[in-house]
Amino acid sequence: MKVNLTVENVKQAKLEVEKLEMQGYSRDQIYIFAHSKKRGEHISDALHTEEVGISEQGFIDSMKNMFNSRGDELRNKMEAVGLSAHEADRAEEQLDRGKLVIVANKHV
Repeated sequence: MKVNLTVENVKQAKLEVEKLEMQGYSRDQIYIFAHSKKRGEHISDALHTEEVGISEQGFIDSMKNMFNSRGDELRNKMEAVGLSAHEADRAEEQLDRGKLVIVANKHV
């Protein structure tokens, strides 16, 4: 099962991650996206959630992201953890507005 949430800030993200854990998701099944790469890494580290890497994307797509725009990179990563292309586009629009996107997926 996949869950896709948008939150305003880290405090809300922490509450949602805790709710997802109560629903049976482990922290390595939860991904938090922010438009700023550093912000996303910092939040993932602080909340002990997973970051999208080679295991989710594959080697070639991971390498392609090194040359993509940040928006393309984010959409590719969100698709790699279970969002459709349309869902990833909508989620990336939320990231452009400064929000955080949380994706939880038990089948990644």
